[in-house]
Amino acid sequence: MRDDHCDLLCIDFDHAEGLRAELPSDEVLAGRVARLRALSDTTRLRIGYALGAGGELCVCDLAWIVGSSQGLVSHHLRQLRSAGLVESRRDGKLVMYRLSAAGGHLLRVVSVGAAETDPV
Repeated sequence: MRDDHCDLLCIDFDHAEGLRAELPSDEVLAGRVARLRALSDTTRLRIGYALGAGGELCVCDLAWIVGSSQGLVSHHLRQLRSAGLVESRRDGKLVMYRLSAAGGHLLRVVSVGAAETDPV
């Protein structure tokens, strides 16, 4: 006997089909996977935490905070913006970045999950 599957095939069809109908579409799930993938890089996650703590920051500040070059931070910010996790606005010669609503929600989810598994 194995613990990872049933020894008897028995499907509660009505219940299973009802749950199956409630699952998000493949397109919705693909968008969520893209957002999760965008935070799967250490530098991008560090940028997310900095924006979560600092609110709106320019690339110069973010580069200093995360300890990377402005070019690398700009590259990662483009990926985060493409995934819908950060928003930007121009303020004169500066470009200011902040977490989008989706970015803030996802960062909180990542933080809760990490708090349960991080060593003390």
